[in-house]
Amino acid sequence: MSKTFLITGVSTGLGLAIARRALAAGHRVAGTVRTERHAAAFQALDPDRARAFILDLADTDRIEPAVRAAEAELGPIDVLVANAGYGLEGTFEESSMAELRHQFEVNVFGTVATVKAVLPAMRERRDGQIFVITSMGGHTTFPGLAFYEGSKHALEGITDTLAQEVNQFGVRVTAVAPGAFRTDWAGRSLVRSPRSIPDYDALFDPIRTRRQSLAGQGIGDPDRAGDAVLSLLEVENPPVHLLLGSDAVRLVAAGRRRVQDDFDAWRELSLSTDSTDGGVTVA
Repeated sequence: MSKTFLITGVSTGLGLAIARRALAAGHRVAGTVRTERHAAAFQALDPDRARAFILDLADTDRIEPAVRAAEAELGPIDVLVANAGYGLEGTFEESSMAELRHQFEVNVFGTVATVKAVLPAMRERRDGQIFVITSMGGHTTFPGLAFYEGSKHALEGITDTLAQEVNQFGVRVTAVAPGAFRTDWAGRSLVRSPRSIPDYDALFDPIRTRRQSLAGQGIGDPDRAGDAVLSLLEVENPPVHLLLGSDAVRLVAAGRRRVQDDFDAWRELSLSTDSTDGGVTVA
């Protein structure tokens, strides 16, 4: 059955790949872009079923009007793919508070505002599907991406809680965490904080150089990612958390082992803080 999609960030990368796959499957797609040039290119994919809307997620006041405009053009939103966002690379100490605020304005606040704009109608219809594109960096961490990964960890937590709240209404929610895909995430789409502290040179310079040299060469195929996302439309109980890519599977597992090792090593200290006269837990 044909559905109406809203996909944020369809000018390039995973957003565009998912949109193309949805159009090829016969669905209608409203996509957000940031320039008129990208709007024209997106609508040219399918003049009948593709509609582009100019939107910057940092401007949260414009998100709900954009969603209402998309509904007016194509009908109620059945599927949201909250994909738009960007990466910020820099050591914690060298990255500014202004960069942190803008990272969260787009990746977290803009994404949450988009979900809020579509959720009431899905809840009232007792049907809908929401995909939030996070990152393997929402489950594990790498030097030089503290603010970006912080935003993705926030989305993972928000999405997990949302899924528990709205499952009763027939609204299915999945946080999709990709690994490295053949997109421009580490190229044009990655903002790089300037270097200023030599103490970090030995650790971070090789990381930045490698990331720049490998931009666009990720193991992940964006079209296959699009197929994977669309396959979940046919699943009665889709996963709340989904990793995409063998690198994501491997690196997230390693990161979780590091965390579990700390929990296990310090278990006795953790248990020592309980009150001696009992009490209750939050669950």
